[in-house]
Amino acid sequence: MTTRSETQTTLTHLLTEIEHRNPAQPEFHQAAHEVLETLAPVVAARPEYAEPGLIERLVEPERQVIFRVPWQDDQGRVHVNRGFRVEFNSALGPYKGGLRFHPSVNLGVIKFLGFEQIFKNALTGLGIGGGKGGSDFDPHGRSDAEVMRFCQSFMTELYRHIGEHTDVPAGDIGVGGREIGYLFGQYRRITNRWEAGVLTGKGQGWGGSLIRPEATGYGNVLFAAAMMRERGEDLEGQTAVVSGSGNVAIYTIEKLAALGANAITCSDSSGYVVDEKGIDLDLLKQIKEVERGRVDAYAERRGASARFVAGGSVWDVPADLALPSATQNELNEADAETLIRNGVKAVSEGANMPTTPEAVHLLQKAGVAFGPGKAANAGGVAVSALEMAQNHARTAWTAQRVEEELAAIMTSIHSTCHDTAERYGAPGDYVTGANIAGFERVADAMLAQGVI
Repeated sequence: MTTRSETQTTLTHLLTEIEHRNPAQPEFHQAAHEVLETLAPVVAARPEYAEPGLIERLVEPERQVIFRVPWQDDQGRVHVNRGFRVEFNSALGPYKGGLRFHPSVNLGVIKFLGFEQIFKNALTGLGIGGGKGGSDFDPHGRSDAEVMRFCQSFMTELYRHIGEHTDVPAGDIGVGGREIGYLFGQYRRITNRWEAGVLTGKGQGWGGSLIRPEATGYGNVLFAAAMMRERGEDLEGQTAVVSGSGNVAIYTIEKLAALGANAITCSDSSGYVVDEKGIDLDLLKQIKEVERGRVDAYAERRGASARFVAGGSVWDVPADLALPSATQNELNEADAETLIRNGVKAVSEGANMPTTPEAVHLLQKAGVAFGPGKAANAGGVAVSALEMAQNHARTAWTAQRVEEELAAIMTSIHSTCHDTAERYGAPGDYVTGANIAGFERVADAMLAQGVI
């Protein structure tokens, strides 16, 4: 049997090879390191996982598609963006993962997101593989007509690579209900098919699922609540700092309030708001979802209880819980030190990889409960899979049923991560538990299906 030390050496060599084969992709390197560095115990304990080529196949996407997206703005000027779809692993089912429209999007970002999605989707226990896509297009400040023309051009290429039994995209940063509607309309136009299961996050009147907009935020709070229960506490009366002000942040704040906690912050790229009375959800939704404005407008209209801080770090605000819900690597080592100094009890990731490795290490060393995104924010893709199930059956579930299913899935994910960490000698380490549990499910399926 291979020793853990020998296995770790092999994995370290593989990480070096990943960096060599994928130059200038730091986000993907980071995601691969975060997973592979925790796998030595399981690979050493189960020799079949040391089979040559298994992990090498896991870290290499099955397919990478890059394409040109030309579109015209309202003045008739032609713009050219770049579109991506990385279909990473389909051992457990059709590729499943969102589309991100943001200037920061490049191949390395999409590969990191797709790699994370493999394990996240596996943890749900549902039959979905991992993929991700998007474009460096920025929808902010664009008219509805411009966004529509971009989405139509994007789907004109993407449609040939997706399908309800092949690859099922959803939304992510910059892709909400408006964008999904335009994308779905163009898919129907090109294919002459009403294939509702090809995209998730659709409107409720045309194949969407109740609770889908809320699912990522709700699920993250449910995971945080489970971590707190494991420590003999609940969310009642706890204060929380939440970053972001998009879909994930809004419904994180909503669920925190429903469970008795008080979220006192939100943020965007301009800065952050602190509201000592607790974030007014109706006002925040009006500004962000209806007016598509900035959070400084919230502080202006909220009154004396709220203040806007330009720039700075939302993690400077003392609280019991921290829920990063904006973007990758937004919570760094210095932020972690501040949170620890201010007595934070738990950090639960609503965004994908929002905490740097150095910050994760500090938080865990300080005894802070840490919920990694591939577990804590899996509620969104879980309800996307439930939307697919409803589409296949041509039916619609009640909000109560969907929310009950979501709660059961998040409870199961927490138990799986917790128990797996204990089984491999890392009690309380949800990062190790999530990585190993997700890996086991995917690796078993890959071994069963042969070298493909």
